[in-house]
Amino acid sequence: MEKYKIIDFSRFSSIKIGPKIKVKIIDENNYNGEFLIGNATNTLISPNAKNLGILDEKYDFIEYKNGILKVGGKTKNRRLYRFAKENNLGGFEFLAHLPGTIGGSIKMNAGVKEEEISNNLLAVKTDKIRDKKEFNFSYRYSDINEPVFEAVFEIKRDYDPVLDEKLKNMRKNQPSLPSLGSVFKNPKGDFAGRLIEAVGLKGLIKGGVMISDIHANFFVNRGGGSFEDMIFLINLSKERVFEKFGILLQEEIKIL
Repeated sequence: MEKYKIIDFSRFSSIKIGPKIKVKIIDENNYNGEFLIGNATNTLISPNAKNLGILDEKYDFIEYKNGILKVGGKTKNRRLYRFAKENNLGGFEFLAHLPGTIGGSIKMNAGVKEEEISNNLLAVKTDKIRDKKEFNFSYRYSDINEPVFEAVFEIKRDYDPVLDEKLKNMRKNQPSLPSLGSVFKNPKGDFAGRLIEAVGLKGLIKGGVMISDIHANFFVNRGGGSFEDMIFLINLSKERVFEKFGILLQEEIKIL
C-alpha cells in the first residue's frame, strides 16, 4: 500500500507559496515518475500541481569512512555542511547558505561560483549505483532524471575556513525574506540580477511578491504572495531583458 502525506506548501516551501496537496512518499521500490520536491527550496508549486513525491525519511543519513562520504538524498545541505566542518572534510564549504537537500542539489548541480556539488561526486544511487561518468554535469544542470537516493563523495582535502568565510561573505547581499534563491541562471559572461536591474525592475512589486531591492535575481514573498504574482514577475523580467539586450533568461527554479 502506497504511503502519502499532506503538505501545505504555503508553509513548507522556502518562498511560502503553494497549495495544500497530497504527496507520495518515495523509496527505491515505488517510484513511478513522480516529481520529487525535496525541501521545495527552488520549486514553485502551482495550485494545479500533480504527481509529486518526497523521499522517505530513511534517506536522511551521513556515513564517512576512509575518505569516502555517503549521504542520503533527503539529507539537508546545511546538515552536510555542519558534518563536514566538524569532521574537517573539505569540499562542502559552499553548502553553508544553500537550502535544500543533497538529492535535489545534485540533480541541479547546485553551487556557488566554481564550487559545485558535482566536483567531489563519485557516484549516485538511482535505480542502482551509477558512476558519475554516466551523467552530464554543467552549470546548474545535470541530466539525472531519476530520484537520487544516495550520493557517494570522495574527500580530497581538509575543511578550508578561509574559503568558508569568503563564500559566506558573497552571500551577504542576499535578501532574508522568503524566496526560492536565484530565479534565473546567469547568462554566460553576465549576471541575471544585473540585467533585471538594468531594465528598471529591481524593487517592483506585484501583489505580495517583490523583485528584491537587495538583489534583483531574488523574488521575495513580502506576505500573501501567490503563484500568479511570481509568474507575472518572471515573465515580465524575461520580456524586458530580451527586448533590451536580446538575452532570453532561463529559469534556475522549477515551475510545476
